[in-house]
Amino acid sequence: MTGRPSTVPMWGAAWLVTAVFMLSNSPTPLYVYWQQEIGFSTGMLTVIFALYITGLLGTLLVAGQLSDRYGRRPILLPGLLAALTACLLFAGAQSVLALGIARLLTGIAVGVMVSAGMAAVGDLGGSDRRRQAALLASVSMVFGAGLGPLLAGGLAQTRAHPILSVFATELAVLGSALAVACLLPLCRPARSGGEPLRLRLPTVPVANRRHLACGIATFGPGITATSFVLALGPSLLSRLLDVRSPMIAGGMACAMFLTATGVQFAVRHWPIRSIFLASTTATVLAMASLGIAVHASLAPMLVVAALLAGAGQGLGQLGGLTLIGLHVPDGRRAEANAVFNIGGYIPAGLLPVAAGYLIDRLGLAGGAMLFAIALALVAGVGGLFVFKALAVLGEPRTMQPSKRE
Repeated sequence: MTGRPSTVPMWGAAWLVTAVFMLSNSPTPLYVYWQQEIGFSTGMLTVIFALYITGLLGTLLVAGQLSDRYGRRPILLPGLLAALTACLLFAGAQSVLALGIARLLTGIAVGVMVSAGMAAVGDLGGSDRRRQAALLASVSMVFGAGLGPLLAGGLAQTRAHPILSVFATELAVLGSALAVACLLPLCRPARSGGEPLRLRLPTVPVANRRHLACGIATFGPGITATSFVLALGPSLLSRLLDVRSPMIAGGMACAMFLTATGVQFAVRHWPIRSIFLASTTATVLAMASLGIAVHASLAPMLVVAALLAGAGQGLGQLGGLTLIGLHVPDGRRAEANAVFNIGGYIPAGLLPVAAGYLIDRLGLAGGAMLFAIALALVAGVGGLFVFKALAVLGEPRTMQPSKRE
């Protein structure tokens, strides 16, 4: 009699995702520091942030297909090397160009993780742990995204020159992830036929397109809200609300992603429709709270907005990844992860940049208010679409684990 396979490799793959996402948001409480030292506008700040999303989207166009075809490890290792290079650039950055290249490389590394890395978590979980693997992949992403700014904010609060300390720590974390990636028992997914790979825009099977659309319709607005907090939250705190502590800025970002982590555990057995509805509601309420914070100059309401934004992203992400894990064939899972994240990160890149330049023209309060109104409307429309689409799909209302789990 044989037991179930060990879960250790699945957790090892999740560590890769966590390590890279720690790097992705570690610069958040340091942007104000760089802005003062190097000198650049709020619009340029959002462009630097968006270069990360540019690298991510470009990688997602090919990483999923390459990973499904040639295996996870040949894609994961270059992604981790890109993250290590970005870390070194951040540590020595003396110009906007250096920051921009570091953010671009960080986006490439994250693109690898949300396609090949999350697919590896699912592969190593096995067919009888699909729901557990989907939850772990989603949580590892948001946990790392929150841990990074907390680390950076704490070091920035206690050290006069925190940059080297922050990124030396990140180098150690990424080095451990590289070692784990070399040891994981990763196999190339089975593919039919021996024809050469022809890269194309990533797609999913026709039968799964509505599943992906449901996830994107809620995950997209949620991650756009968290991207705004990451890019401009410290500026709102320091310039509008007169809160200049990097620990508070980093802690707010960390709390946002810890909320995104915790809420997924709390609702993992909820009906799928309820998870998506809660995601939409949380994002709309986040934008309402942002509007109140800006209008009344209330720092606590900005924290509330961040927490609700984290809940909106986490819930939309859990619902979308669960639908992928349950319905998309194994040999298309990394590509489906890529499509899912492309759909979410496009608005997460464009709308905060637009808000940054609106802030340069209209002032911090006016630009932030317009962003909040626009995103609340987008989230509401997305929620209506999901409600109707799931009714057509006849998606099971329960997410209770099977007896094997």
